[in-house]
Parts: sequence; structure tokens; C-alpha cells
Amino acid sequence: MQPHAIKHCRQCGALVEYRVPDDGDTRPRAICPACGTIHYQNPLIVVGTVPHDGQRVLLCKRNIEPRRGKWTLPAGFMELGETMREGAARETAEEAGAPVEMGALFSTLSVPRVGQVHVFYLARLTSADFSGFGHETQEVRLFTEADVPWDDIAFATVRETLRRFFADCRQNAFGVHEADIH
Repeated sequence: MQPHAIKHCRQCGALVEYRVPDDGDTRPRAICPACGTIHYQNPLIVVGTVPHDGQRVLLCKRNIEPRRGKWTLPAGFMELGETMREGAARETAEEAGAPVEMGALFSTLSVPRVGQVHVFYLARLTSADFSGFGHETQEVRLFTEADVPWDDIAFATVRETLRRFFADCRQNAFGVHEADIH
């Protein structure tokens, strides 16, 4: 993540300067010398699901960059005005065309080098009809653990979430998992 990505004030358009605010903060921030607005940069939230029918998980083959042609869980950036659960369900419908029953929170993964937090929910598939997937996806398919194309998984957060999902399947007990991806 670029440490000085903000160039102009979002309030008045003046060039910002980077310094530690006088309010007790300890980090340099983009501060507008004209109107005094302090601009904070915060992580983006990626929300998604682990759509499953027991021991099999539904993966999407990406039709967009980054990592076009690689496999992933349905996920994307949370939108303003929606909850994490609503965003995860929306992304699952858009990317996988998968009718699901939303389940419990499953994993949260911090990815500080790109300024993101990835959140995945368990989601039980309610139909085997995945024909309604959107333009961001080339193909959707159910995989057992042995059949997952591990070398073609698009993102480390997805790989870690899948590993934990299948480990929990073997234990027949699902927990909430947290990890940092560096």
C-alpha cells in the first residue's frame, strides 16, 4: 500500500501535507493545511463464503484480473450500506450463481501488505444449479479436498480458509479461525 496515496483534500481540493496531527495521534496523516481536515487511510474489507454441500466446496474460476484463470472462493469488496453477511451473500450470488443458506462466521484474515481484511462465512448450498454466475467467473465447480487444484488457487487467504475448512470437516466441528497473511 502506498503510504502517501492521498494528494488532495477531499473537502476543499487543496494539496495535503503529511505530518503527525496535533491531537495526540502518533502516525503521519494526510492533513489539509487550508481547511484542517485529517484524512485517514483504513483497510478495505473483502467478504465471501465457503459454499459447501458437506465435504465438497464450490470454487469459482476467475475471469478477471488479478489472477484470471485461477480458482477462488466467491468473495469481493464489501459495499457501503451492507453488512458483512449481506456482502458475502451478494458476492456468492454474483460470482458463483450459487443459492446458499448463510451460516456462521468462519475465518478472518488480515493482509496488511495490501491493506485488506478478508472475512469468510460458511454457506450451505441449497441447490446444485450454479448456472447464474456472473461475468467475473469462467466456471464454477464442486471439489473434494483431494480434487482442489491447490497450485491454482488465486489467493493465500482462500488457500488458508480452504485448509481450515477441510481440517474442520475431518474433525466434524467448525470453529472461527483467524490468521495473518504476510
